[in-house]
Amino acid sequence: MKTDITYDQLVDMEWQRQESTRKARLYSRCAMALLTLAASLLFVTALFNLLTPRGPAPRPHPAPSSSLRLPQFESCSDPCKIVLVESIPEGLEFNSSSTHLSIFQAWMTLMGEARSSLDIASFYWTLTNKDTGTQEPSANQGETILKTLSELSGKLSVRIAVNTPQETQLKGDLRWLNESGADIRTVNMRELTSGVLHTKFWVVDKKHIYIGSANMDWRSLTQVKELGAVVYNCSCLASDLGKIFEAYWFLGESQSIPAPWPASFSTAYNKDTPLQLPLNDTPSSVYLSSSPPSFCASGRTTDLQSILSVMDDAQSFIYIAVMNYLPTMEFSHPKRYWADIDTQLRRAAYERRVKVRLLISCWPSTQPVMIPFLKSLASVQDAKSKLDIQVRLFVVPSTPSQEKIPYARVNHNKYMVTDKVAYIGTSNWSGDYFVSTAGSALVVNQTVSQSAEPTVQSQLQAVFERDWSSAYSTPLTQDFQVKEICKMHRSSTFSV
Repeated sequence: MKTDITYDQLVDMEWQRQESTRKARLYSRCAMALLTLAASLLFVTALFNLLTPRGPAPRPHPAPSSSLRLPQFESCSDPCKIVLVESIPEGLEFNSSSTHLSIFQAWMTLMGEARSSLDIASFYWTLTNKDTGTQEPSANQGETILKTLSELSGKLSVRIAVNTPQETQLKGDLRWLNESGADIRTVNMRELTSGVLHTKFWVVDKKHIYIGSANMDWRSLTQVKELGAVVYNCSCLASDLGKIFEAYWFLGESQSIPAPWPASFSTAYNKDTPLQLPLNDTPSSVYLSSSPPSFCASGRTTDLQSILSVMDDAQSFIYIAVMNYLPTMEFSHPKRYWADIDTQLRRAAYERRVKVRLLISCWPSTQPVMIPFLKSLASVQDAKSKLDIQVRLFVVPSTPSQEKIPYARVNHNKYMVTDKVAYIGTSNWSGDYFVSTAGSALVVNQTVSQSAEPTVQSQLQAVFERDWSSAYSTPLTQDFQVKEICKMHRSSTFSV
C-alpha cells in the first residue's frame, strides 16, 4: 500500500540520514580510541602483576544478606492452564459442539481447590430466589454457590470487594457471608468516580483466577448467557490480578483515590511488556488491564488502551460480542458523544480492510438509541471497496414463565477476538465503562499451539462463529425496529 509523504517529512528524513552518517563516523573514531586505551591498560596491568610480589590469597567476602538483594520478577514457569467457561441459558440449544465448562462447575471447582484464601470482586449479590422474588428451580445453582461459599468463610480467608449497594438493593447474601466469617468491604464508586464497581473476578490461593461477564447472581448461571475464563496453577498471573483486587480493598477502607498509587500496586506487565508464560503448554503473552484510569497504578494498561491496541494489531478480522455498544457516555447528563472505539473500528475497516463483526444483545431493556449507531457502523459495507463491517443482534428466547424472571434471558458476553488476540472483559462498551466505572480484562496472545489443545484465540473464535451463525442472531437492517424484532424473535426462535 502506497503511503503519502509530505515535503516536511522528506526534509526530516534527509536530515536524519545525514545526522546518522555523521554519528556513525564519530562513533567509529571513539571506538578506535577506546580500543587503543584498553590495550594500553592491559599492558600496564600485566607488567604491574609481574613486578609485584605475591601475598596470601584474599579471603572471599561473605554473600550479601537477602535484605540487600534487588527485587526480581517471578520467572513464571508455572504450568498455567486456561479454560473458557460459559453459562448457556436454559432452553438455548446450538447445533455446534463448541460449548465449554459451565461457570457454575468452574466456581464449584475453584472453591473445592481453595486452601487458604478466596478474594472476589463483584458488582452485586443476588444468588437466591428470595433475592429476586421468584420460585425458579434454576436458582438452585446460585443457592448452592452461596451455601458453599458461606461454609468456606468459616475455614479460610474470604474477602469480598463489592460496589456500595443502593438503598433498594437487598443485602441478605452479603450479611449471611459476613456472619459466616467473610470480610466485606463496599467501594463507594458513586462518590469516588460517579461510576460503579462493575468488575467480576475471583483470585483463589493467589494461584487460580476466574474473570468474565458473570455477576454473583443465580441468573448468571442458568438464565443469562455469559462467558469467562479460568486460569489454574498460575501464581504469576494471579498475583497481578491480586493487585487489582488490593486496589479495590484499599479503596473500600480509604474511600479516596491515591495519586500516585503506592509502588506495591504497580505492575511490570502491560500491552508493551506482557507477561511471558506457558499457557496450555504454549508460549503466551498475557496481561491484565483495568479501568477507570484513576484506578491504574504505574505500569497498568487501561481497558480502553487495551481494546484500541488489540484492534490496531488485528490484520484479518475483529469479532466483538457485548451486551451494549454505544459511542456515547451512556449515563452522563448532559449527553456526550464518545467515539474512541467506534473510530478505531472504522479505521481498521478502511485503512487495513479488516473484517469487523459485532454481535450485540437485543432484549426488552435494549436502549432504542443504540440501533441508529449500530446501523451507522453496519452501513460501512461495500464489496467493491472491500469495506466489511456487519452487525447482528442476538436474542435469547423465552417461555412465558421465563419472561417473568426480571432482568434475565440476555446475551451478557463481553469479549473480543481477532486473528491474534483473545480479550475477555467485564465491561459493556460505552464511554462510562472506561472513564468512570471499575472493570478489568484478560488479554491473551498465543503463538501457534504446541499441544493438541487449540489456542484460546481459536476457541473464542469458534464460540463467536457459533453464535453468529445460530438461529438466535439476526442481521441488523436499515428498517430494523428494536421492539418489534426482539419481541418477534422471542416468540418464534424458541421453537427452532
